[in-house]
Amino acid sequence: MKELKLSLYVITDEKLLEGKNVAKAVEEAILGGADIIQYRAKNKSSREIYQEATQIKKICDKYNKPLIINDKVDIALAVDADGVHVGQDDLDVEVVRKLIGFDKILGLSTKNIEQVEEANKLPVDYIGFGSIFPTGTKEDAQLAGLEQLKKAIEISIQPVVAIGGINEENLQSVLDTGCENVAVVSAVFKNENIKQNAKRLKEILSKKKRMGF
Repeated sequence: MKELKLSLYVITDEKLLEGKNVAKAVEEAILGGADIIQYRAKNKSSREIYQEATQIKKICDKYNKPLIINDKVDIALAVDADGVHVGQDDLDVEVVRKLIGFDKILGLSTKNIEQVEEANKLPVDYIGFGSIFPTGTKEDAQLAGLEQLKKAIEISIQPVVAIGGINEENLQSVLDTGCENVAVVSAVFKNENIKQNAKRLKEILSKKKRMGF
């Protein structure tokens, strides 16, 4: 298993990357400082998803970065991805763990404190928590906010990755809660400057760690 470093957790997006080479975009994000990549595709065929995931896996292996596949356990196994991320309405965590084994990374989305408490009893390696801010990349996202994030960090026995509307402008307020890991989508893939977008976010994250917060 590759080292599980979650600091800058970058998630791909079909709409933002439409018509683009997704593997190339992922490479730019890694060159900018992404620590881990999640490939998320909800509206493509299994064949398309497999083909893209295969290309992204090669890029992630080249830079020794973990590749997580969102939701689709079969694709994750087919491309030998480093792990799977599931939501509350996806396949049960215990079932996913049984399918992928314990040498793969397993992440779970949580939206409230009750789900965080439940996650403490499950065989997951980290949890995503959010949405911290309003976001356009997930239409059904429930707003959790910074105070709930702070509480989630206090009670979770697993590393917490904050997600939802996080960008350069509000990243510091997320870090001020004690959270060390953030998942971003549009903040990295919003325009052609993918590498620079990731680099600026990484600099804010690194500055906080250097200062010892």
